[in-house]
Amino acid sequence: MERRQFLKVSATATGGMMLWFACGKSKGKQEPTGDGEAPQPSGEGADLNAWIRIDPDDTVTFRIADAEMGQGIMTAVSMILAEELDASWGKVKAEHAPSDSEKYGSQSTGGSTTIRQGWEPMRVAGAKARVMLVAAAAERLGVAAAELTTEASQVVHAASGRKLRYGELVAAAAKIAPPEQPELKAAARYHLVGKATPRLDTRAKVLGQAVYGLDVRLPGMLTAQVVRAPMMGAKPKKIDDAAARAVAGVRDIVTITSGVAVIADHFWAAKLGREALVIEWEGGDAGLDTAGVSRKLAEAVGKGVEVRKDGDAAKTLGAATKKLRASYEVPYLAHAPMEPLSATVHVHDDLCEIWTGTQTASFTVMKAAAILAISPEKVKVTTTFMGGGFGRRSQVDFVADAVEVARAAKVPVKTVWTREDDVRGGQYRPAALSEIEGALDADGWPVAWRQRIASPSILAALGPLKKGVDATSVEGVDNLPYGIPNVHVTYANPALPVTTWFWRSVGSSQNAWSVEHFLDELARLGGKDPLEVRRRLLADKPRHLGVLEAAAKAAAWGTPALAGRARGLAVHESFGSFVAQAAEVSIENGAPRIHHVWCAIDCGRIVNPSTITAQMESGIVYGLSAALHGAIGFEGGRITTSNFHDYPVVRMGDMPVIDVILVESTADPGGVGEPATPPIAPAVCNALLALTGKPVHRLPIKLTA
Repeated sequence: MERRQFLKVSATATGGMMLWFACGKSKGKQEPTGDGEAPQPSGEGADLNAWIRIDPDDTVTFRIADAEMGQGIMTAVSMILAEELDASWGKVKAEHAPSDSEKYGSQSTGGSTTIRQGWEPMRVAGAKARVMLVAAAAERLGVAAAELTTEASQVVHAASGRKLRYGELVAAAAKIAPPEQPELKAAARYHLVGKATPRLDTRAKVLGQAVYGLDVRLPGMLTAQVVRAPMMGAKPKKIDDAAARAVAGVRDIVTITSGVAVIADHFWAAKLGREALVIEWEGGDAGLDTAGVSRKLAEAVGKGVEVRKDGDAAKTLGAATKKLRASYEVPYLAHAPMEPLSATVHVHDDLCEIWTGTQTASFTVMKAAAILAISPEKVKVTTTFMGGGFGRRSQVDFVADAVEVARAAKVPVKTVWTREDDVRGGQYRPAALSEIEGALDADGWPVAWRQRIASPSILAALGPLKKGVDATSVEGVDNLPYGIPNVHVTYANPALPVTTWFWRSVGSSQNAWSVEHFLDELARLGGKDPLEVRRRLLADKPRHLGVLEAAAKAAAWGTPALAGRARGLAVHESFGSFVAQAAEVSIENGAPRIHHVWCAIDCGRIVNPSTITAQMESGIVYGLSAALHGAIGFEGGRITTSNFHDYPVVRMGDMPVIDVILVESTADPGGVGEPATPPIAPAVCNALLALTGKPVHRLPIKLTA
């Protein structure tokens, strides 16, 4: 039974009332184009390149090679293409591109790179298609291409008033060789890029038509769940599956690399069969616990390799009369996307078809090909929408499970992870410890900064570390923006048996907090206003300073907060963008209450203001959840955290008001999916410092009397 049907029936059965409504036009009616009567189809549709298809009715379909997981890139990339193509936005559709490394290169979505890396290539792709359409029109009209212009999916000959629609030109245009270097539009001529634009995927999502990984259904499909080791590194020693096989609907039980899979007719049967399995495990690290993680970090932090050295921090610290030392520790964190992980796989006829919400279609192809010992060309990945990714869906462990299960089942199988599977899945933002020392001059201004970082490496799993340093673990500190003459930074990679992976904003998520909170502690020691300290130290950093001033102005910095409240500031550069946030905070029932957040971002050229605003809000929510609640616990080698009851997220009743300020810039686009997450924890902690006089040296925040 479909979930919506279940809800409808349940509401009726319990005497409740459910209001059903339809949005927009009914099926079968053509969507309005906004340009008068709908054009009649003529000729044939065609692809003008890997990203652009135009059909006879003037529908323009953009194939987006990156993954849409809620960040809005399906719309933003389409806006870039449509701008250069001069396509009518009312006739634009977008879809995920198929997995094809020859056409699209490496299909991987992460690091807030889609617009940063795609800005120029997508402009060129749109411009090439436009030039091809103009050439086709010039040939048909018998005029020079220079006499023609384009607008709203039409080629226009102003001298004669004649117009040709893209739909009637595309078949001929597709036969024309694309230009090597098409002329790109000047920014002054933009009519779409830079304007708030509704998302292309909203309608499908509102109507429940969008297909997510969990929605995929195939004829004859079975469902599987996998029992994984309760202790990291353990393997099954003995399996008693008699009771599991007796569960109605269970088809088979197979051992795969990650554990034991129960294959059944549907999810519930797989769940019951999984619960009936009796497995004896062996191996694993039974000594790991939460306190042990902290000990390992503390043991390693003083044994790091040098990352950065300016001046002589040790000498300056030794001679200083005013100095401060503090430690900042963060725990392992799960990504916890709202849609649980799943992958549907059909292995047949020497082929492998995969339907899943993945951030890394290319990596998924490679992994499946390796498991099945087939060529990558025989693996097809259909990327679905995703209910959140945050880096978790760039890992392919859940797809690897599904491929192994489908190979054994010889029919299509959807392998589903539960929330507990995901939270305990071992792919975590690393725990980290920073020890920082700072010195002030006679006037109370910072003159020395020494930071020692210990954090398990993410990059070590992908190859040798350059000079022993994981660049993701030190980002935001190796490029410390403040004009402090003496800076020394080191990094240590402690050995811990916990797998780590890229988490939204990666190392900046913890380093922005340690840097920005310690700077406020230094400002307090020197008797300085935190904003004034930053203004002085960022005098030669105009983009940092620009967002800082914008956030401070919006928050009315320098004016009294309401009784019982205080404000805190933080600024951070990450993923090519600059974000400053101010938070107004009080304490209610012994816990922080965040009332208002002002967020200013300079992300370079703005494509869709609506998307940027939404991503700032999203990043703040995500960062707040981690700052207030997030922590993965360990005991006896087992992960004790399991679901949202012990891994909470910020809910609507706890949400602050968020104001977003977009700082205009002509710089190349920066990322927006991740840069809002790092500044929120220090902004909140700095507000608490101003309110209570006590710093926060461990996350999540636990206030003491």
